[in-house]
Amino acid sequence: AKRTLIYGAGAAGIGLLEGIRRNPSLPYQPVGFIDDDRNKVGLTIRGIKVLGCGEQLGVLARKFRVEMVLIAIPSATGAQMTRILRLCHESGLGYRTVPGVGELVAGCGLARQIREVAVEDLLGRNPVRLEEQSIRAKLEGRVVMVTGAAGSIGSELCRQIARYDPGAIVAYEIAESPLFELERRMRQAFPRLDFRPELGSIQNPTRLQEVFDSHKPSVVYHAAAYKHVPLMEQHVFEAVENNVFGTYNVASLAVCKGVDYFVLISSDKAVRPANVMGATKRLAELVLLSLHSKGTRFVAVRFGNVLGSSGSVVPIFKQQIAAGGPVTVTHPEMRRFFMTTSEAVQLVLQASTMGRGGEIFVLDMGEPVKIVDLARNLILLSGLRPDQDIKLQYTGVRPGEKLYEELSTLLEDTLPTGHEKIRVFAGNGLPARSVQHYLDLLREACRARDLTGVILILKDAIPDYNPSANLLRRIVAVKPAYATLEHSAIG
Repeated sequence: AKRTLIYGAGAAGIGLLEGIRRNPSLPYQPVGFIDDDRNKVGLTIRGIKVLGCGEQLGVLARKFRVEMVLIAIPSATGAQMTRILRLCHESGLGYRTVPGVGELVAGCGLARQIREVAVEDLLGRNPVRLEEQSIRAKLEGRVVMVTGAAGSIGSELCRQIARYDPGAIVAYEIAESPLFELERRMRQAFPRLDFRPELGSIQNPTRLQEVFDSHKPSVVYHAAAYKHVPLMEQHVFEAVENNVFGTYNVASLAVCKGVDYFVLISSDKAVRPANVMGATKRLAELVLLSLHSKGTRFVAVRFGNVLGSSGSVVPIFKQQIAAGGPVTVTHPEMRRFFMTTSEAVQLVLQASTMGRGGEIFVLDMGEPVKIVDLARNLILLSGLRPDQDIKLQYTGVRPGEKLYEELSTLLEDTLPTGHEKIRVFAGNGLPARSVQHYLDLLREACRARDLTGVILILKDAIPDYNPSANLLRRIVAVKPAYATLEHSAIG
């Protein structure tokens, strides 16, 4: 077993010490605590001494021949974690951590949950305050359907919903292998849960109707969407068919089948969209608002990039580091809002209990993170030195990308709610007649593969949509078959 210091002499550190003693097979031999609260230094806790504070880590490690540090501070902020890692690196020590507050599994000992430090921990922000009772009241005993259930957000929704004892979870997903994998993981983690995997596309109304008829969900979380900006600039019809009509299919069935409430996972890219993906998400929101008065309570929740989700920068950076670099960043000033998947989903569950219906909630994503800092942190996490062992390279901004994202430029279009991390968007929807009219026009234009038509209709429905220069060049190159724009703006 490795001679180990436990960083953090609070409840988690003590719980960890006891867990290690109960599990002699674990490869750790605790020789002392480290704690940044100077009042604890010198105390003996459960037979083990608090030897000093973080700044003395190097000296203590040499004196007590330590090889490993276990970080036991579930509530640590990103800045605290980054500092502790720096101290471990400087002292040449290995490190592991216990999970953050939001992902601790109750009833499973801390010592069994020790894991590698992840980049989420370095951005790890203050734990989310949840009103567990109000979430439980919405989910307990209910049949809950999640679309896009095997994606990064969908699968985390399934995991967190399972903690509130739903009657069943219906996992609707188009990708067969990920759905198979999700089912395996869910049955392992929640053996008593009634988990029902259903394969199908949100673009297939007949299949959707079968699933609604056979399971009768009373709550729907709609996470299925195409989300990659550069790819959607190239696949405009597909983006509209999936993000707009797919949402319309699921939402109109929800009304028809008497679903109680429906939550759309939206995006900060729906704010003054600069790309097709954002425009289709904004139109999906307008579709919901137009259905709202029909009995089902509709809310949308917008948030920014989720750390480590498939196709986000984190897995890409990890591959580049594993290959020896360089790590490519588009621009030194490129900033993005980031949230961990678990934090985003906790807030989605919270927001969905708050609305009376017809609201668009905007998650407060904290401070935007410089992508280049994220890259440096990941290199550090790999035990390497940025700029020395692994080079950074700038590649230039891609079509449809902004340097800074505005999360509804956080404050100007939003109002506070009872929760400090959740705001509500104050913009208006469109009359249901207009939305229906735009959908009819879009359906026609998609059927005719009329690119110019689709972009003009999107622009007309969403006046603050700014198509990318790249897309405009492609439109100019095609002959427009679409001449009805002047008749399109109805009431």
